[in-house]
Amino acid sequence: MSFIKRFFGSLLMKKGLGYLKENPEENLPKIVDWLEKYTVKPHHEHYLEMAREIIDDKDNNWYQMIQRALKEINPNTLEKFLTSFVINSAFIGNARAMKMKEKHQCNVPWAILMDPTAACNLKCTGCWAAEYDKADSLSNEELDKIIRQGKKLGIYMYIYSGGEPLVRKNDLIKLADKHQDCAFLAFTNGTLIDDTFAENLARVGNFALAISVEGYEEETDLRRGKGTYQKAIKGMDTLKKYGVPFGFSTCYHSKNTEVVGSDEYMDFMVEKGCMFGWYFTYMPLGKDAVPELLASPKQREYMYHQVRKARNEKPIFLMDFWNDGEYVNGCIAGGRCYLHINASGDVEPCAFIHYSNVNIRETSLLDALKSPLFMEYHRNQPFNENHLRPCPLLDNPDYLKEMVHNSCACSTQPADKEDVDELTDKCQEIAKQWGETADRLWEKSQQKK
Repeated sequence: MSFIKRFFGSLLMKKGLGYLKENPEENLPKIVDWLEKYTVKPHHEHYLEMAREIIDDKDNNWYQMIQRALKEINPNTLEKFLTSFVINSAFIGNARAMKMKEKHQCNVPWAILMDPTAACNLKCTGCWAAEYDKADSLSNEELDKIIRQGKKLGIYMYIYSGGEPLVRKNDLIKLADKHQDCAFLAFTNGTLIDDTFAENLARVGNFALAISVEGYEEETDLRRGKGTYQKAIKGMDTLKKYGVPFGFSTCYHSKNTEVVGSDEYMDFMVEKGCMFGWYFTYMPLGKDAVPELLASPKQREYMYHQVRKARNEKPIFLMDFWNDGEYVNGCIAGGRCYLHINASGDVEPCAFIHYSNVNIRETSLLDALKSPLFMEYHRNQPFNENHLRPCPLLDNPDYLKEMVHNSCACSTQPADKEDVDELTDKCQEIAKQWGETADRLWEKSQQKK
């Protein structure tokens, strides 16, 4: 029976991918119908219905984004994207992860964020990674083991951060080659992208990049160093030349919010070839933190409105890690949607929460998800009924303090071992200020619904 299912599954896959190869623009409705064969959850049907509405409206900005992808991304990558990201990760893997959550009564994430290395070729102002031991790294064998364990839980999305992950770009290509059923993304400063690497990305087809820029040249070089912006832009041009999908990753803070949230900036990113954009807000972590860089409530509200406006107008998919909490019911960390494994192997609930009970070199991925700090997240999420206040550090600092103390988790920051009470104290005032703004926005949002 399993052989028969695999055989017909293979035929179904070939038929669907044939639509993509023959005439993707004309066959878009057929591709959506084909994807329906893989639906296993009610919300999958909702997504497909949204896709049908987009395809029927040729003036829709989302339809224009699809057309951009069909024209700018090489066919090999489009095919791999459909199989690894859409079918395996979003459909099949998600269903398996849901079963694992029920079976083990713990969070099972959609994605794993991991640091291949703590090494970096830059030293950005306010970056906590600067204090990490540059010799720390996860070997290819360790990364491979994490991926193999993850797939058993239904996790087919793997994201790299650091340090600068492209310091290990040849190793990462090998992993993408080996795990063709998975989708990979790396957050990178973009300065190490060259033609050889872009060719390899186009060949493997299941590996995209998010390039970190903080505005234009002045804003980017302010924190990242002179010349960084021009190298990042050159990296974008190289990726576009080879039809490799990429987006931008931007940290907004007190010095750049009005620039990076502007229509002009977003339009420029589209022009450069970005298919997506991921916004983060500055977090005051580590001994070199600069609390003055925290975005004000007024600036965060500005981003709230600008990103939502752009999603209705521009041919690019935009996300705001904090302000989009209302779409995912609050905090996505702690294994609820993702977790973080640093270059030393510490399994952390979030890239911005540097506390842990376990190390991946000493435990399995599943046992890490059942560890005390992760179970604190599992029991307490969401941390606020107002999902515009999702974060246990920036928006609800007392929650983080309580969870770390309850779990007896230890700081994973090697240089300063930042005490959770000191860390959360840095966020108390900004959390209170944002809370007043967020409550007003949330009330309006709920009234519209």
